[in-house]
Amino acid sequence: MRSIRAKPWIALGILIFLCAAVIAAAARHSRASTALDARVEKFLNDQRSDWHDWNVPYQDGKVLHDLIVRNHYTRALEIGTSSGHSAIWIAWALSKTGGKLITIEIDAKLHQKALQNFKAAGLEAFIDARHSDAHQLVKELEGPFDFIFMDADKEWYTQYFKDLGPKLVKGGCFTAHNASNAYSGIKEFLDYIRSRPDYQTSIDRSSSSGISISYKK
Repeated sequence: MRSIRAKPWIALGILIFLCAAVIAAAARHSRASTALDARVEKFLNDQRSDWHDWNVPYQDGKVLHDLIVRNHYTRALEIGTSSGHSAIWIAWALSKTGGKLITIEIDAKLHQKALQNFKAAGLEAFIDARHSDAHQLVKELEGPFDFIFMDADKEWYTQYFKDLGPKLVKGGCFTAHNASNAYSGIKEFLDYIRSRPDYQTSIDRSSSSGISISYKK
């Protein structure tokens, strides 16, 4: 009879142990997230005036970050890494949603520089950085994606969209940089995506470059 009566107490002890383990794991995760946030924020602030090589402005990076966090996106693709400023903002957001970024850069020196920046920011685990020609690679990527950011050769924007649109999930977001500028290819791309009834497009003009934001219905 003693062993039978003890069983509920054993079960209760196991339950308490498991609950304590879950709480401890959550606390460790919270501390790790807080430490990463502090590290990334410091890196971005320290480097704020040093981003060149066709990187996006600070404000545009924040727009991308907030889009991902607000919509809980987890499967992101970037075309045009440069030396990594926008990818850091995107990956930082993905570190909060449990996602990962694939980013593509054709220039070997910029690709290597970006890898160094990802490591310095502490975000390398959230980024799959590829040195490749995006014209070909985007056709080969399987997807699906829920967030795509383009900041590469503007005259190819429409073709990138045609290649990647079918790989974007419903509710996903297709974004493009320099939407407010008169670069060759920008108008054609915006006219094309606005003509699509399955996308709702707006332009964030919080910086002079502008970011087109298109949600797939």
